Amino acid sequence: MAASEVLEGRTETPGSEALRGLRDTLPFMFGSIPFGLLFGTLATGAGLSAWETMAMSLFVFSGSAQFIAVVLLGGGSGIWVVWFATFVLNLRHLLYAATLVDHVRHLTQAWRFPLAAFLTDETFAVMERRYRTKGGGANAHWYYLASCCGMYANWQFWTFIGITVGQNYPEVQNWGLEFAMVVTFIGIVVPLLTSVPYWAAAITAGLVAVLANPLPYKLGLMLAALAGIVVGVALDIRKRGLDAPASGPAAQDPGP
Repeated sequence: MAASEVLEGRTETPGSEALRGLRDTLPFMFGSIPFGLLFGTLATGAGLSAWETMAMSLFVFSGSAQFIAVVLLGGGSGIWVVWFATFVLNLRHLLYAATLVDHVRHLTQAWRFPLAAFLTDETFAVMERRYRTKGGGANAHWYYLASCCGMYANWQFWTFIGITVGQNYPEVQNWGLEFAMVVTFIGIVVPLLTSVPYWAAAITAGLVAVLANPLPYKLGLMLAALAGIVVGVALDIRKRGLDAPASGPAAQDPGP
């Protein structure tokens, strides 16, 4: 049971946890509106049909990966280049998993699989803050699920609107909405830089992205993501190894 729940003298119900999850995710849902609009517009402009664009959001549900895929497809890249690019870009979820796994380890596979499948950058930001500041709780997974469902429904709706707008007003592509993507990701990343592994991953990815920017097919972005993930995961594993003895039996006072 979370410390906050003990102090309040009660355990949050599934319904109240779900409502809090939606409430805390709402700012990110608003922030993703330009993403969905821009993706729907760019995808149809790159030659994808409305059904193909909608299917990508329904079954891929990864904004950054979808944008990379559309850019590569629009440039004539082969399917294996698209697959590899999105694979490397989504390797950042290894860092997410390392952060959240201890909080969901007690759940059954029926819960863990959908929570992992629908995890996004925005939901990770919400959950990391919740677990760090308020701990877990008997029904914290309902908070997690509500955040996932809110982001998923929001993304599908604005993708559909983006498709509609793109088909009827193609000039929207020239409005510069892609700037909202940069601002949103900065808003997500900066509050999470609370430890050495996170800072190291961010700095490494930034440096590699700048140095590898001239590479074709957005390879610089893929290399930056991979480098940041490797450095972050390595330092996180090292940190966990150093912290483990402090909480183990050996660290306890053996007594007289």
